[in-house]
Amino acid sequence: MPAPRIRMPKRIPMRRLIRIRMTMTMPMAITMTTIITTTSIASTSIITAIPMLMTTSKPPPIEDRSDLSETEAAALYRLMTWLSPAFPVGAFSYSSGIEWAVEAGDILDAASLRDWLASMLAEGSGFCDGVFLAHAHRATSSADARALRDIAELAAALVPSRERQLETTAQGRAFIDIARAAWGCDGLAPMIAACEGPLVYPVAVGVVSSAHGIPLAPTMHAFLHALVSNWISAGARLVPLGQTDSQRVLAWLEPVVAATAKRALTAALDDLGSATFRADLASLRHETQYTRLFRS
Repeated sequence: MPAPRIRMPKRIPMRRLIRIRMTMTMPMAITMTTIITTTSIASTSIITAIPMLMTTSKPPPIEDRSDLSETEAAALYRLMTWLSPAFPVGAFSYSSGIEWAVEAGDILDAASLRDWLASMLAEGSGFCDGVFLAHAHRATSSADARALRDIAELAAALVPSRERQLETTAQGRAFIDIARAAWGCDGLAPMIAACEGPLVYPVAVGVVSSAHGIPLAPTMHAFLHALVSNWISAGARLVPLGQTDSQRVLAWLEPVVAATAKRALTAALDDLGSATFRADLASLRHETQYTRLFRS
């Protein structure tokens, strides 16, 4: 019989690398990697295991603060109360001209409402209100009655329409009255008296928060959040929008609120100005609108 033929594979895999990664929970976040080298010649295999240690780039965990200080907790509690929709300043009855914009077709859906509010916030009344809040807060902190009086006078004069004047002064008066009745504190009454006239809403918030020792930065962010939330609430009733779309608009505006707050905190009074002409016209034309749900 002829000798059997031994068939050899056409291609003999000489070396193959198999990587096995094993992540272990260790104090210094170390990852163990084992490299297994397999050498295959015909039917013979030799396996070599080489353990290696490599550190990962994962950052260390952030220290968890389990509690707020007494001062921080009080500040947070008061800001959440004063700038909540439940605080009775009547914000729900004003739309800042959004009602006319909806009737005119400028605002039709969530996207157009989002764009309208982004402009109002960054380039219009939102930014200006933030600047007035910041300067009123600082003047109250330094007990500078003269500066506070000038700020209050300028803020009242800069409102572009009669209805917006009613909106901001009515809310400012209600905010001051309720704050004094339920949240009175030393030094608040002299600062209010120093203004010598009606206080617009952002100036009122700045004076009260400063008198209570609440820092300016969180007050600014809370105020702008409340302002945008009220605008969205008006738009949701007018367009109308569902709750999910309203929350999408609020989420999209988060970086705009943060950027506007940052600008307002560092702006001088000479930086005041508005470029939202269509929104100003809307607040002017709302007065003669045939049917109205809102006071502005």
